[in-house]
Amino acid sequence: MLGSRGRVALRSRSCYEHAQFSLAPGRAVSRPRSIHSSCAAPATSIQPAPSATSAASVASFDLENEYRYECDAHWEPHRATVPLSFPPLAHELLQGAEVCWKGWSRSISAPPTVCLVHGILGGRNNLQSLAELIVRRHPGWQVLLVDLRCHGESASLPSRPQGPHGVQEAAHDLLQLLRQLRLFPRVLIGHSFGGKVVMSMVQQFSAKLPRPVQVWALDTLPGPLAGRAAVQAAGGAHDPHDDSPSRLIEVLRGLPLPLPGRQAALDAVLGAGFSLPIARWVATNLRPVRGSRGGPASPLTWTFDLEGIAEMYRSYEASGMWDLLHAPPQGLELHFVRAERSAYQWGADAAAIRSAGHGVHLLPAAGHWVHKDNPIGLYDLMAPSLRQAAAPGRSGVPA
Repeated sequence: MLGSRGRVALRSRSCYEHAQFSLAPGRAVSRPRSIHSSCAAPATSIQPAPSATSAASVASFDLENEYRYECDAHWEPHRATVPLSFPPLAHELLQGAEVCWKGWSRSISAPPTVCLVHGILGGRNNLQSLAELIVRRHPGWQVLLVDLRCHGESASLPSRPQGPHGVQEAAHDLLQLLRQLRLFPRVLIGHSFGGKVVMSMVQQFSAKLPRPVQVWALDTLPGPLAGRAAVQAAGGAHDPHDDSPSRLIEVLRGLPLPLPGRQAALDAVLGAGFSLPIARWVATNLRPVRGSRGGPASPLTWTFDLEGIAEMYRSYEASGMWDLLHAPPQGLELHFVRAERSAYQWGADAAAIRSAGHGVHLLPAAGHWVHKDNPIGLYDLMAPSLRQAAAPGRSGVPA
């Protein structure tokens, strides 16, 4: 049994600080560990554990449905530096309790890896709860979480990629990072824009993948998204339930910067008809303006590059992946998750995806932001395939 109930909170550090690797003394328990890197750091720099922090004083990503993980209230995750001199993306590895790989060790093979890729306006923290669930259920696995270009800590990296900004460029960033880490994931999971990014990654292996790979595209369609633009051109009104990223980008671009406080962002997003969880999530992407004192009254701006993100989303709307579906590389297993309240029109596309031999799975009680609306249901949809990928015949990982 695990200890008392609480929240797992993985602290991220500044790009210019070394991440740390620590474990509180006590009995062995099944806990995820985090290897975090958003900047260059010496491979041998292992620091003492930080002091214990009460659950009340540690910020954690809160799920609106109050889903919680059981965890030892006194346990804190491991942290270690990852020796990349110029990482293209800020990232971290969340590891299951049975994983011993430290990133820089060449004597130990990398464990089975899942790569989680967020959508437009997101960040790696958005998918951390899903990552924690995966490594708890699969303690011999690890999950790679990234901030895509123009997002999160990647937007301010000294080695950040320059424009143009699009789906293929984002896929190139990830492949470059994986080469630096010497990882080839068994499972790629991408939400919305991230779904097309992971499809673009495997599309670059034209005939055969180096090893079997599962790709899960969460609430994204394989083709261009021209339908909504056509409705607007015809004078169609916004659907009050439209929680699409394109409309959210429009709302955020209309806000004058700097903002006087987080409440201004909350009010604008709520006033545009988005839900409170989405408004709160948007407000987490605000930071004090550089040069300000950083107090409660400091003016705020976005952590992300909003204009770069708008360019990325235009690329997402224009790009198509049907060629991949009709001629997939050998070793690819492709699945799509359709949110019950999706803003996209799935009808004909869902039938075409299935006829091409790929899976379409309906996630109930979820809008576009599937990992927030129904995280347990999302994991349950993917669980059979994850168990298949973890079968003994696949690198000896127990199911």
